[in-house]
Amino acid sequence: MRLAILGTRGVPASYGGFETFAEELGARLVERGHKVTVYGRSRSIPRGITTHRGIDLVRLPAPRSKYLETVVHTIFSAAHAARRDWDAVYVCNLANVPAALFLRATGNTVILNVDGLEWQRAKWSALGRLYYRLCAWLGSRAPIELVSDARVIQRFYRAAYGRPTHYFPYGTDLEPAAEDGTLARLRLKPRGYVLYVSRLEPENNAQLVVDAFSNVRTDMTLALVGDAPYASQYIRRLKETAALDRRVVLLGAHYGRAYQVLRSNAAAYVQATEVGGTHPALVEAMGYGNAIAANDVPEHREVLGDAGLYYRGAAGLTDALQRLLDDESRNAELRAGATNRARTHYSWDTVADAYEAWLDELAHGGGE
Repeated sequence: MRLAILGTRGVPASYGGFETFAEELGARLVERGHKVTVYGRSRSIPRGITTHRGIDLVRLPAPRSKYLETVVHTIFSAAHAARRDWDAVYVCNLANVPAALFLRATGNTVILNVDGLEWQRAKWSALGRLYYRLCAWLGSRAPIELVSDARVIQRFYRAAYGRPTHYFPYGTDLEPAAEDGTLARLRLKPRGYVLYVSRLEPENNAQLVVDAFSNVRTDMTLALVGDAPYASQYIRRLKETAALDRRVVLLGAHYGRAYQVLRSNAAAYVQATEVGGTHPALVEAMGYGNAIAANDVPEHREVLGDAGLYYRGAAGLTDALQRLLDDESRNAELRAGATNRARTHYSWDTVADAYEAWLDELAHGGGE
């Protein structure tokens, strides 16, 4: 089977969920004898690297633009991919509907991962939100396969557009990583910090987490991990607030082994996002055995079930964190519950099994 994956920054993964998805699914399909090509941006894939974990890589340029970078790069990728022979082309991100439609017009079997309800994100202008809504409408009417990684999003597309989507969850690794010097370098101690991981954008509520933590009675550190390429003003304000509490540290973005170590050794983890589908950071936190406090939204309840605590607002988060840090037995119970739920529903191997079977069906004339 020959599969192309478009719409990400590329692999090795060094940004977000779609990049990790492309790497983890792609590598597992390669291990099973399939050919996978991932298209990425020239600034993200190191020069001279043509393969990674058996995945073939194609580097193409992309403009530096909050609103155009993803769409333009994916159109470049689609033009390149259209000249090759694929069993399926997998396009990530609803914004890339134009590329998906072009690929379908050239005779390809096209899959579009719609992600979450992007028009609800505060970072987009009114025009950006309108564009995402238009993409959702066009994508739901196009002769392409739609994929959602959350049942909540699947139900939305059926109710709003009468369009079924295929459900495939995001995955996670399941082996915790021992301290290898990463925590010492960052001046953290195992089980001595509360972890927050996300792109530092308004709807991901890092500011609320800092405010809530200021009222938690603890000597532990709040470690904020993440960055965002077009949110410098928001990040600057966040740093100013964080500087008022010596327990709060902004660590920037971390990937690979360092990210795994940070995930595996936290005393508690906060999932503060409020829009989107399945958030990769939450699934990964479960896989690495974290005691989790999650913002009480349907997407998080779908993924986490009863394996975490839920909160609403800053005061609710303060209370949830205080309980997680004060009650060691409850903390351990939730860590075990999160790991078990991740192993049952969200392991990358299980996700790859489901994708492989479906892609094989598509390649042999199946589909909806």
